[in-house]
Amino acid sequence: MKTALWLYLFLFLAFFDLHAQYPILTPFALSLGAGPAFIGWMMGMYSLTHLPGNLLAGVLIDRKGSRRYIVFSLVTAGIILLLQAHAQLPWHLLLLRAASGFALAFLSPACMTLLASLSSDATVQGKYMSGHGIVHTLASVVSPAAGAVIVAQAGFSGTFSTLGWLLIATGIMAFFSVPKASQLRAIAPIPKPLKQETPTRFSRRYFLLPFFVSCSQGILFFELPLSQSGGGSKGILSTGILLSLLSLGALVTLSMFFLNRLAPAIRIAAALLAMAFCFFSLAAFSTLPIGLILFALGAAKGVLFPAMASLFISLGGQERLGRTFSLQSIAMSLGSFAGPVTAGGLRDEISPYFIAFLLLMTALILLPPGSAQRLSSAQGWKGRAA
Repeated sequence: MKTALWLYLFLFLAFFDLHAQYPILTPFALSLGAGPAFIGWMMGMYSLTHLPGNLLAGVLIDRKGSRRYIVFSLVTAGIILLLQAHAQLPWHLLLLRAASGFALAFLSPACMTLLASLSSDATVQGKYMSGHGIVHTLASVVSPAAGAVIVAQAGFSGTFSTLGWLLIATGIMAFFSVPKASQLRAIAPIPKPLKQETPTRFSRRYFLLPFFVSCSQGILFFELPLSQSGGGSKGILSTGILLSLLSLGALVTLSMFFLNRLAPAIRIAAALLAMAFCFFSLAAFSTLPIGLILFALGAAKGVLFPAMASLFISLGGQERLGRTFSLQSIAMSLGSFAGPVTAGGLRDEISPYFIAFLLLMTALILLPPGSAQRLSSAQGWKGRAA
């Protein structure tokens, strides 16, 4: 448990740093002379360069453990942010975001693998994954508004420098506190199975789920700052507050631990439907309060992500956690690339929010809860509280 608490602290600081940039990047790119299409490519490039990192992470984490890759991601991303503070042209920002995407590609698979490997019991793993979601959401509640406040006081350069040093300091703390692979085996040894088990095969179409979800998220993070950018510093602050409301909604449902009594597939289907209706409301009903819609969207995300992690743990097996989470991260990286690029190219023709609605409804149609339910039940999911 001590290892999990240390990891939660590092995750909080890292997620705080990363989410604080969301309301800042689009106005910063606009100040450098970038247009909407270029901004879409800039945000998509960050996700595209995740792919080689994700491919490497899946194999390396299973072989060598998570510690070194957590430290590498945090320190390298911090150095890149220090350089980003001095960007003068749009293509400078594009290259630095691409480099940051590769560096941070190792962080999520490494952290989730480390958390899942702290125990071989599915119930305890569920608790750790819920804790991961709560820490992530707590950081994202305060960080967008905090980033907007910092940029109002220190400007873009000062904000990126501050966030960069914070990431570097977090990486140094992780180097001294996260256990090595040998120490981790002593903390949570994996019991030997009574009989040799054949690695589970499951349809790769389940990785379409994180692809469509991250695609819709990328569209939201592209369109929301752009639609609020007309108000200058007030627009940045407004974007930060709205993103905080999104995360606050997720925090509410993440705290409802009784939801974990439901099988992952049921939670996934309900969350996808709720998210789709939220995006449809953003596209079709301009009179509805956007803060309320984003709060509901966040609440649906709070149901979806722990359920999705539990589903992939049950499908992938204990010995293939790194590869499973790496494939999940690859799917999310592809979606995060495709979403902003598509929205930037079609923004003048169709509402990006309606594109997100269509993607989520497609995910619900292609991934009917019945098939996933049978697969997760076959892996031993009993629907107990996590």
